[in-house]
Amino acid sequence: MDEVLLRSLTPGVLGILVRRGADFAAAEDAVQDALLEAVRVWPADPPRDPKGWLVTVAWRRFLDATRSDAARRRREDLLDEEPAAGPVPAVDDTLQLYFLCAHPSLTPSSAVALTLRAVGGLTTRQIAAAYLVPEATMAQRISRAKRTVSGVRFHQPGDVATVLRVLYLVFNEGYSGDVDLAAEAIRLTRQLAAAIDHPEVAGLLALMLLHHARRDARTAPDGSLVPLAEQDRGRWDTRSIAEGVWILQKALARDRLGEFQAQAAIAALHADARTAEETDWVQIVEWYDELARLTDSPVVRLNRAVAVGAADGPRAGLAALVGLDASLPRRAAVAAYLHERDGDLATAARLYAEAARKAPNLAERDHLTRQAARLHARRGR
Repeated sequence: MDEVLLRSLTPGVLGILVRRGADFAAAEDAVQDALLEAVRVWPADPPRDPKGWLVTVAWRRFLDATRSDAARRRREDLLDEEPAAGPVPAVDDTLQLYFLCAHPSLTPSSAVALTLRAVGGLTTRQIAAAYLVPEATMAQRISRAKRTVSGVRFHQPGDVATVLRVLYLVFNEGYSGDVDLAAEAIRLTRQLAAAIDHPEVAGLLALMLLHHARRDARTAPDGSLVPLAEQDRGRWDTRSIAEGVWILQKALARDRLGEFQAQAAIAALHADARTAEETDWVQIVEWYDELARLTDSPVVRLNRAVAVGAADGPRAGLAALVGLDASLPRRAAVAAYLHERDGDLATAARLYAEAARKAPNLAERDHLTRQAARLHARRGR
């Protein structure tokens, strides 16, 4: 049984049922029944049109469930005309499914879970393992999300920006459990890019590819973090970099700049440098200026300060930090780095220790603690 094929077909089948009038929760149940039937039947009798087969079986399951529910008998006139089996029209319902799973009425965590379940085709167990929560907890989250979007009908195009934010959240989860969420996010964004011609979709795909290309070089054999400047660039995935740059160039040529294109342009400049010393920091600062105009995000201004420090010196970078909230995540780490470059080791060591206490994960905490210890040892010598 080709699990990859089934997962790739799932969102399209679900989208067709929703478009035909099925509410989301019932349609998802029907599609899961059809997938189980496919696992049972296909090895001995594979269909000529797998998607058409799944649509037919899922629609029958949905009709059977609807007819057995007395409270829904009023809908039978609408649902009683069962489509004939045969090839499915080449209509892409997957795009509507993306919008439905990223509906503004959902919380970000629920939107992510529902997207992975409905569009990604992952099991509840896989999603729970990836987010390190009990399966029952994730099942409840997904059930609530399905109930929330049941009955929602799109009479106009959904919000692409919301869909992209959900996919970016998935990507940033990286890897845990038995599911590589970064790779899954890339797969889903490729699928979205095939369904919609939008420069920001292309920008997000380029950004993901460029970041993912550095994945193997980000950690040492002992699991510790390796900063970008210290990474072995020979371990970067040059094919992913080339594809990301190509996708980005096509998107930028359309002259409809968005935040993900700007982020991808920064990532591309890092990827283009053969060594850390050859990084074009001046151009990176210019891109951060563009990004700041697009988002007005304090996180962007924080990252811009690092770039300014590399382009114009650490004191210029420290000046760029002025006005940023001291409680901003990673601000202390950036300030520590800039103070170290400026020769103020005592302040840098103190700020590294402070940043370690606020670190969002163990790997980052260990890295910052080591930086503080390293500076304390230098001062002692």
